[in-house]
Amino acid sequence: MTDFHELPDLASERLGGAVLWANDDFFAEKDNLLRAAAPVWKADAYTDRGKWMDGWESRRRREPGHDECIVRLGLPGLVRGVVLDTAFFRGNYPDMASIEVCAARADATVDDLLSPSTAWVEVLPQTKLAGDTKNAFALDGATLATHLRLHIYPDGGVARLRAHGVVVPDWRSLGDGGDPLDLAALENGAVSLACSDMFFGERHNLILPGRAPHMGDGWETRRRRGPGFDWNLVELATEGALERLVIDTDHFKGNYPDTCRVEGICRPGATAGELVDAPFVEVLGRTKLQAHTRHEFTDALSARGPFTHLRLCVYPDGGVSRLRAWGRATGDGLARARLTRLSNLDREAAARELRVACGAWAFARALADARPFRDEDDLRVKADRALDALGTDDWREAFAAHPRIGERHAAVSTGSEAARFATGEQRRASDASDEVRAELARLNAEYEARHGFVFLIFAAGRPAEELLSELRRRLPRDTEQEREQARVEQRAITHLRLAKLLGRAAR
Repeated sequence: MTDFHELPDLASERLGGAVLWANDDFFAEKDNLLRAAAPVWKADAYTDRGKWMDGWESRRRREPGHDECIVRLGLPGLVRGVVLDTAFFRGNYPDMASIEVCAARADATVDDLLSPSTAWVEVLPQTKLAGDTKNAFALDGATLATHLRLHIYPDGGVARLRAHGVVVPDWRSLGDGGDPLDLAALENGAVSLACSDMFFGERHNLILPGRAPHMGDGWETRRRRGPGFDWNLVELATEGALERLVIDTDHFKGNYPDTCRVEGICRPGATAGELVDAPFVEVLGRTKLQAHTRHEFTDALSARGPFTHLRLCVYPDGGVSRLRAWGRATGDGLARARLTRLSNLDREAAARELRVACGAWAFARALADARPFRDEDDLRVKADRALDALGTDDWREAFAAHPRIGERHAAVSTGSEAARFATGEQRRASDASDEVRAELARLNAEYEARHGFVFLIFAAGRPAEELLSELRRRLPRDTEQEREQARVEQRAITHLRLAKLLGRAAR
């Protein structure tokens, strides 16, 4: 896909997009900006404030400044292009516009978003607009966004805003691959790469959330007058093994396909062009469909993968409202998905996540600057380089981020995820007897008084008695020896926690 218009609209109200705030919407309400329907003109429609307009319109500004609004995207992702449609705004459209994006928490309030602490990144500088026009702008190098801020200069009306892009879900909320999920869901990161035809219904409709509210919300091809069949190629949210398929012809009653077939292939990162002549595997053989019906297939699946792409073939043509592909992410797929997300966060957000692997900010920021990560090996190599570059104070900061061995509820300065990791790593040590725990506490204090930093050891899977023995052995050693040993232990812990970030190890 080279044209950003072919990507889904991340701001769509159908996906949960909403205009959270506007400094002024005197003439026309801000909520109109994301309406799914095309804007309309009503020549004789007026309100008590003036001419009715199908869009967002502010009053005429009589003082310095400009107008703006904040949009919460329906799904987080990379905005690759925007459309500012000024349909029917002819003498009252803005002269110019600019756009910023940010990555904020899901529960961020308007006050949070307007706070100086929120890092807004400009993706469209101040740019001239034309009236009664779909002003389209491709965006380059956008980072992960959850919210968009539209500035109009100095005032005026915009009928519709579209923000086309690639969904990048937070895979931490989708589990570690143990639970089934819809691998073909747009909200989980799936995308329709290409299709044979979409005359009546967009190809992305096939993977939208929920059931279709009407026929126009599905994927529908024109009537085929020659041989052949139609198809829709979906790149799954991540590589996964299938358990169940759902093919829903909801609302398609006189125009549903006669039969369908589903094929799969495992080619991570492959484009639609690269898969044209690729050897797909049959997942569901040619199967009769019914009108306005939700068809489920479990035992009928002839292959379960793992797959990275599915191709739905419909014979000879027609409409399907939804495709669901329930399955479980593979370890490789989950790791690639999390690496992709890490690579697309802004620098500070990436550094905050990477700091759970090593508590030194210098490490976290250096590793964030080393993105993108090609694969897990690339991540580990770059992490080692970042560790090698740390100074004495950085190492002290890294050591200080660790709780003492044997503490059950230690507060960890690097955040809640680091605390969870540390708790898991010390699970066996935390289950020790009161006598062993008391001795650990006593010797921990003695160690810190002697060496000036916390006793650091790779504790995962090791019982308290073994850790206590190591503490006794290392306590009388030279401080420089212990500092070097602590660096070795920190490196091993860093590798383990990076694996946890990618879903590779138990937390």
